[in-house]
Amino acid sequence: MDSLTNALALTGIPHLTWQMLVMWGVILGLLYLAVYKKFEPLLLVPIAFGALLANLPTEGIVNPPAGDHAGGLFHYISQGVHLEIFPPLIFLGVGALTDFGPLIANPRTLLLGAAAQFGVFATFLGAIFLGFSPEQAAAIGIIGGADGPTSIFLSNKLAPELLAPIAVAAYSYMALVPLLQPPIMRALTTDKERAIRMRSLRKVSRLEKLVFALAVTVICILLVPAASALIGMLMLGNFLRECGVTERLSKAAQNELINVVTIFLGTSVGITMTGERFLQMETLMILGLGVIAFGIATASGVLMAKLMNKLSPKNPINPLIGSAGVSAVPMAARVSQVEGQRADPQNFLLMHAMGPNVAGVIGTAVVAGYMIARLAG
Repeated sequence: MDSLTNALALTGIPHLTWQMLVMWGVILGLLYLAVYKKFEPLLLVPIAFGALLANLPTEGIVNPPAGDHAGGLFHYISQGVHLEIFPPLIFLGVGALTDFGPLIANPRTLLLGAAAQFGVFATFLGAIFLGFSPEQAAAIGIIGGADGPTSIFLSNKLAPELLAPIAVAAYSYMALVPLLQPPIMRALTTDKERAIRMRSLRKVSRLEKLVFALAVTVICILLVPAASALIGMLMLGNFLRECGVTERLSKAAQNELINVVTIFLGTSVGITMTGERFLQMETLMILGLGVIAFGIATASGVLMAKLMNKLSPKNPINPLIGSAGVSAVPMAARVSQVEGQRADPQNFLLMHAMGPNVAGVIGTAVVAGYMIARLAG
């Protein structure tokens, strides 16, 4: 019996806790959504697997270096988060993947991306009301932009102690866009509004796209210098895409770079989801506030589109594309397309929805920069 007890003591089984077991259920839920429901598996699978590692009695994974002993694997990988390397690199890839043409062709959709930022500021006030500091409230509020890299970037600056739950909330809600947005979109629109067909977008020249990338870089950084890393890398990626002479670099940013960084960033986020840290009232409050932020951001975009139709009825906007004002590119635009085709199978909203979607990315980065400038000590 003593031999059996000694053998058991050498395993990780005695170190299991009830929190770990509860988190296994959460992890299985995330994997189900990723694998069987196909809700952004590129995000959820790395996050869920990182969370699984966090809730097993592992050795040599997250430990910091001590004396002559090197640190664990994820101690070093996670430095890409703490040193603010991963979020700008993700923005580089997003810029290289994204066509800004729809926003340039229909610049009024910029207002839809701006409207979605109401979710950020409303939740900022709500978090302060619940007792969070202004710095923590700003980091929580940015979840409403549904932009994981920006949420990590801002929380690392203002509230590093909340980085783990904020990152988990932001990436989880990004992945759950197809589940969370449609009920809000349907509740705020009529069948007639969802069936609105928008005018075809004009063709945008390469020169316009290049000038746009340069102009946004200059204007945003002059106005909000704290957003330089995000805006600069986003527009660099887009310039590589559109200039026509850096195809290899553009493809590398679109594929190898963003794929590798997504694996590392996703698992780094997941590895923070320990049961002891995750199953706390503060974390649950952040998750709840994140849902509220996301819901307000979605609703604000839809309502702004309806208001614009009242002011300009001759050239109506399908209100469904207002929901794409959140930064989840291109998931939110796809949801607008799917919901539009439910009302009219011959209606194609994807390219129209990319306008506010791109505007939301820029808007959330600018808001994050503003928060840092105002609150960073």
